[in-house]
Amino acid sequence: MQEILNKIKTCGVIPVIKIDDANDALPLCKALSDGGLFAAEITFRTDAAEEAIKRVKAGFKDMLLGAGTVLDIETAKKAVNAGAEFIVSPGFNPVVVQYCLDNKIAVVPGVCNPTDIEMGLSMGLSTLKFFPAEAAGGLKMLKAMSAPYGKASFMPTGGISPDNLASYLEFKPVIACGGSWMVTDTLIKEKNWAEITRLSKEAVEIKNKIIVN
Repeated sequence: MQEILNKIKTCGVIPVIKIDDANDALPLCKALSDGGLFAAEITFRTDAAEEAIKRVKAGFKDMLLGAGTVLDIETAKKAVNAGAEFIVSPGFNPVVVQYCLDNKIAVVPGVCNPTDIEMGLSMGLSTLKFFPAEAAGGLKMLKAMSAPYGKASFMPTGGISPDNLASYLEFKPVIACGGSWMVTDTLIKEKNWAEITRLSKEAVEIKNKIIVN
């Protein structure tokens, strides 16, 4: 599990993808990788998610592949069997978290208050998803909320964009940010792979400047 978290930290930016047609999965991930993003969180918000994960797993061996919007054990099983290496959820479901821990599956559940954080820490987790980041108070909220929990790290998701990405990544407890601005519904439906690559390159440039500094 720690190995996967280390990979997430190395990536720094995790594209959060809602895909309607599994046929778009491979060209989409090629566009991301061409832009320097070698990670994808494919969300179970559509019926195409499971098949999309399977195709990406088969076609992109070096892609760090996660499954998002995992709300129950059944979906977690589907995701892992399809090839997902980590599980992400919008909220903190102790049943799903315990299943993942029991089966040595990396899991990053959503939190948005101190009680959620303490639940995660009590179950042995070290990294949690701050969601919905901007709607829940943004970086100011995360700094205040995380202050008592020195051992916790976070993956803010929700409202992240090129405008605030750097400020989140500069905050030491943040290991990576999840975002969908480079993989919007419109870009995917229009098959605008070139723009997805451009936005991915931009995100990588922002991340790299933080690392250098």
